[in-house]
Amino acid sequence: MWRTDEGSTGRLIQLCIGYFIFYIITGLSVKFFLSTGIGRPGMNGMEYLFYSTASSTLLATSVVLFLKWYRMESVKRITLGKISFPSEFLYIIPSGICTAIVIPTTTLMYSFGAISVMVAMVIMRGAVIVIGRIVDAIQIRQGILHKKVYQEENIAIVFALLAISIKVLSSSGNGKANPFTSLPVMIIFGSYIIAYAIRIYIMNYYKNTRPKNVKFNNNKSFFAVEQITSTTTLYLITIILLTIVKTTGWSGERIMPFANSFFHPIAGWWYWAMIFGTAFGVVAFFSVFIFMFRGRTATFAGLVNRLTSLIAGTVSTLIFWLAFSGKKPIIVDWISLIFILTAVSFIAVAEKKRSRELALNESR
Repeated sequence: MWRTDEGSTGRLIQLCIGYFIFYIITGLSVKFFLSTGIGRPGMNGMEYLFYSTASSTLLATSVVLFLKWYRMESVKRITLGKISFPSEFLYIIPSGICTAIVIPTTTLMYSFGAISVMVAMVIMRGAVIVIGRIVDAIQIRQGILHKKVYQEENIAIVFALLAISIKVLSSSGNGKANPFTSLPVMIIFGSYIIAYAIRIYIMNYYKNTRPKNVKFNNNKSFFAVEQITSTTTLYLITIILLTIVKTTGWSGERIMPFANSFFHPIAGWWYWAMIFGTAFGVVAFFSVFIFMFRGRTATFAGLVNRLTSLIAGTVSTLIFWLAFSGKKPIIVDWISLIFILTAVSFIAVAEKKRSRELALNESR
């Protein structure tokens, strides 16, 4: 078995491999269940959102509860009457609420006819890359982050954004509207960005303020508390929405498919959507642990996370084209991939420098 140390390059590669594999499965699932044709379910985006979110959050939450990851070694405990809890809960729980916003808005971005699924994906990934760099700048200024962002990381951002930009610009020729001219799209996108920005800041605040005498591997505890919070929030909101629809007859092009997923499940397909939707729950583990990877900046972690998903997205497009007669990759996809791989090469250089820096600090 490939044994690696916490914070090592080997451990980072392991997380990326796991993220890559399950992101491909997630990407294929979305493409398959939303596609039409013989032997295809042709689900509405809101229907798939219901099934995949229900199963993925249930899986992730069940795992953290079973393994009792929610037990946290805290820097300070807070006592309110007879209740005592780690002070970290005060900001991890808000992070979980932000996660509950990120999960549905991600799929909601795919449900608008104004933009293609691919363009929605790259816009969101690009935004997260930029957020990581901004969070580093803020936390360096606040004295929370005591590392500098390497020049190679900044160059990688440029190439990653170039890869994303050509995707967005090329969308004008495929019959889809510019996503920035659609008010509903911008409202959903704005909610996604704000929630993700708060969440990434909190993740890095937690990571960069952990005292040396407290176990660093409390990343599992962070993930557990955040996951329990997000799942609870999502389930409560879903129950409220379904109750309102049932009692008032509220209807709409998005709320009705969502509600019908529960009241009138798609025969023969709903349980398959839930089964394959669990892949997104597995992705959540790898994603969070990459974002919070020891000794790395938010810029680096965000790039590694998003670049891995971009490559996985390209691979899933290829597989869907070859195996399910899906849309064939176009020249823009390949140009974008070249930029992505160039960004990866700069990230690899930054990782070598960071590894040497960490080894030097630990030897002192």
